[in-house]
Amino acid sequence: MARTGRPKARLELTDEEREQLQAWARRRTSAQALAQRSRIVLACAAGADNETVAAQERVRAGTVGKWRARFVRDRLDGLVDEPRSGRPRTLSDAQVEELIVRTLETAPKDATHWSTRSMAAQTGLSRETVGRIWRAFGLQPHRVETFKLSRDPLFVEKVHDVCGLYLAPPERAVVLCVDEKSQIQALDRTAPILPLAPGVPERQTHDYKRSGTSSLYAALDLTTGKVIHALRQRHRAIEFRKFLVQIDAEVPAHLDVHLVLDNASTHKTPAIQKWLAAHPRFVLHFTPTSSSWLNLVERWFAELTTKKLQRGAHRSVRELNADIRAWIQTWNEDPKPYIWTKTAEQILDSIARFCTKQTYIAN
Repeated sequence: MARTGRPKARLELTDEEREQLQAWARRRTSAQALAQRSRIVLACAAGADNETVAAQERVRAGTVGKWRARFVRDRLDGLVDEPRSGRPRTLSDAQVEELIVRTLETAPKDATHWSTRSMAAQTGLSRETVGRIWRAFGLQPHRVETFKLSRDPLFVEKVHDVCGLYLAPPERAVVLCVDEKSQIQALDRTAPILPLAPGVPERQTHDYKRSGTSSLYAALDLTTGKVIHALRQRHRAIEFRKFLVQIDAEVPAHLDVHLVLDNASTHKTPAIQKWLAAHPRFVLHFTPTSSSWLNLVERWFAELTTKKLQRGAHRSVRELNADIRAWIQTWNEDPKPYIWTKTAEQILDSIARFCTKQTYIAN
């Protein structure tokens, strides 16, 4: 005698449900259990009985019936795993709140900030529990960051000026980001640097011998990424004037020259003003005070520092200068311009949010 089984609940799908089930069933990143449940429901909706679907999916007929019934009752939500009971919670909300308040509003007697050990000793919780709560709330007492807000009364105007120049450079003109990296030290280690080896990083002594300093003047072309440079023993207005003369000689005469530079006193002396008056194609755009991040040449200086100077060893200023010149020559053979993307409004909005957040925290 054939088995008829229990009557099955009618299973019909809306267009949205069918689309979601098909997506779950074929998406590679879906959990395999969810993909299989989706295939079961789709097959049942197509008219297949439980035994046929079970054979297709290699599961028991009872499993097919379970997910069919759950979908009929809870629809798509019924296919998602329900929360499991697990171990009962042992930490109360009050304990979590106490730990957060202590972290934010107090400090240990013997330190400026809490560690997981000191907080665990203070609250009676384990170090692991303290660490989990800190991670959940994004708290990192061991970290500190620095910031500097410009006090330039023309900050907004200068940000608009420089960002406008970056995003929409003028025609028939070259935009150069200019600055000097002064007091570059010619340093040599007190013992030979030990080379990299499998399982062992490059090693060098922490102390060094100092053999003098050099100052690098650089003008980064916004469009091409090429750099005009000069190395000098000192960084006075007279050296800056010589660098302007060099730029004037290297930039084609039919182009205007827009310079982005900071407010250093050497850039504003009477001698510099006189030279600029005699060369009207030069237009200066000053970044706000304490805002060197707005000058793209600073990013290029960072490349030079991390790739050449930081781990270099030089026994003389002449050797240092030769190394810098060789690095810049290699850079100019395949220059890579930096692409500025933020508008002045985005920068000012970001600073406003930062100030608002700090005011809220302080209060």
